[in-house]
Amino acid sequence: MRKILHTVAALALAAAGATTMGTSGAQAADGPWDGCPYGAVCIYPQDADTSRPPTDIFYSYGAHNLRNQNGWHWVLNNQSGGAHARLCTGYNGTGCGEDLAAQTGVYADLTPINSITLDRP
Repeated sequence: MRKILHTVAALALAAAGATTMGTSGAQAADGPWDGCPYGAVCIYPQDADTSRPPTDIFYSYGAHNLRNQNGWHWVLNNQSGGAHARLCTGYNGTGCGEDLAAQTGVYADLTPINSITLDRP
């Protein structure tokens, strides 16, 4: 079911831009989500669904600069306690836009994204 949801979301995204997806209800509230460890934010390979392992896994709060992340990627926020993640066009967490609440994911074009922040609730 999740794979179907990811496929549908990816197709819809091609026409509408980045789309935020909430959890499907099948995910445990305190366990891994499609290979993303609980408490982490994960980026998956370009143009792939989340059945492949993440290319980047972030655990610590603050800004994380990205390297070689171009094109469309799934970004899952599997943090706890209401922690958010944000996609930023500048390095070191500047120019932040897209806000990902805990337990949500987005399929986004990371070409203009140079950093991601993990923010305390």
